[in-house]
Amino acid sequence: MNLAIRKEGLGWRILRNIILLIGVIIIMGPLYLVIVNSFKTIEEAGKGFFSFPQALHFSNYAELLSKGNYWRVVWNTTLITTGSVIIVLIINPTVAYAIARNRHKKYYKFLYLYILLGLFVPFQVIMLPLTKIMTNMNLLNPFGLILLYGALSLTRGVFLLVNYIEGMPTEIEEAARIDGCSTFKIYYLITLRLIMPMLVTLVIMDSLWFWNDFMLPLLILNKAKEFWTLPLYQYNFKTEYSFNYTMAFTSYLMAMLPIIVIYAAGQKYIIAGLTEGAIKG
Repeated sequence: MNLAIRKEGLGWRILRNIILLIGVIIIMGPLYLVIVNSFKTIEEAGKGFFSFPQALHFSNYAELLSKGNYWRVVWNTTLITTGSVIIVLIINPTVAYAIARNRHKKYYKFLYLYILLGLFVPFQVIMLPLTKIMTNMNLLNPFGLILLYGALSLTRGVFLLVNYIEGMPTEIEEAARIDGCSTFKIYYLITLRLIMPMLVTLVIMDSLWFWNDFMLPLLILNKAKEFWTLPLYQYNFKTEYSFNYTMAFTSYLMAMLPIIVIYAAGQKYIIAGLTEGAIKG
């Protein structure tokens, strides 16, 4: 009996390790290609993507960083990402708190369900109407893109934060209200601090989206080249008849580095936020 259990446990461990190994290969394979090919010349890249370069060529990085418009694109991406994150931090927790503490009322219940409908509508369905509306409002610029990100992030943010706030005990807020705190003070001094793990999780997830997004900048900023973001700039390495792989991979790696650092720094908050959210829910 014990021997059978040990064999079964050994077999499960082997299967689990094989699955984990396959997952690591799938995730690390593209990253390996990006890093290796960023140090190759065009001739070496044409001979094979998976082979190591004969020598580490840093000329791709020097050429990329010496381009004047590259730093302009980095600034545009940083500005749009930062502005969108600020809107997320202001609007999402405020709306979620109002809904969570008044969800027994019909208006807030309807508002919550209406916002959640955005989770079930594919972006391709609203893509053309959204572009038409932004065109009519003369918002085909970074400011319009920031507003769009803030609005589109509301569905996921409200969904996560409402459930998180409803799982928190109300006794602390009631005690603060008895002591004379207003609703705004309770929200600012108590609730915001208690939901910080989930809020940081949401900010990091949205930052990954804002920084790496291609479709919305393509729709909103396509005609305004001076406002292009990194994904649009990277797409420029592809022409009708050729694709500069080495420069493209170099730009991919440079674009990944800041967001990888942010994700690594906030990883513990993501795990804590999602774990506590699951327990509270």
